Amino acid sequence: MGFGDLKSASGLKVLNGFLSDRSYIEGYVPSQADVAVFEAIGGAPAADLCHALRWYNHIKSYQSQKNSLPGVKKPLGQYGPSNVADTTTGAVAKDDDDDDDIDLFGSDEEEDAEAARLKEERLAEYAAKKSKKPALIAKSSILLDVKPWDDETDMAKLEECVRSIQMDGLVWGQSKLVPVGYGIKKLQIGCVVEDDKVGTDLLEEQITAFEDFVQSMDVAAFNKI
Repeated sequence: MGFGDLKSASGLKVLNGFLSDRSYIEGYVPSQADVAVFEAIGGAPAADLCHALRWYNHIKSYQSQKNSLPGVKKPLGQYGPSNVADTTTGAVAKDDDDDDDIDLFGSDEEEDAEAARLKEERLAEYAAKKSKKPALIAKSSILLDVKPWDDETDMAKLEECVRSIQMDGLVWGQSKLVPVGYGIKKLQIGCVVEDDKVGTDLLEEQITAFEDFVQSMDVAAFNKI
């Protein structure tokens, strides 16, 4: 379990894939897990690792208050996906004693019991949430203009970076390229947000963090739903 060497290209690639459908290392809010991984990287990921770069820039904004973030730091190897290859040896980590592989039934039973317990907990949480009447959620439909630096900017990559921004209360919609002159096109993309969770300032902060591609972001239209 783990990302491997986060100062290597392979480790950062694993981190980028891990964050492709997550906003944070653990849970739905910044925590000490994010701080531990952030400090292990030591610098911003390359622009082509858009998921990792988006996460890095977001966690960087919490550095002045990192000690107040929830959770307790664990060893770095306890964060990340399972079955990651050991980047220092080029092989999947395993016990030195091959005879240990024979004892499969005991570990399977423990894993099955843990999986069953987690499933029961999640089902109980889901049932508790369903039993409560949902409150009215205020939402807005927003149309954004995202402008590149010049006509040589890879607009497909720019849109990929924008859509890599994932957070609770945000759903991306349709997009198109709109000419602005001198061969330059801007990305016009729609989204639906929950007003209590996502604001235009937060969207601008995260979109303009992709500074290799994005010059600026403007709100073209804003409508309450």
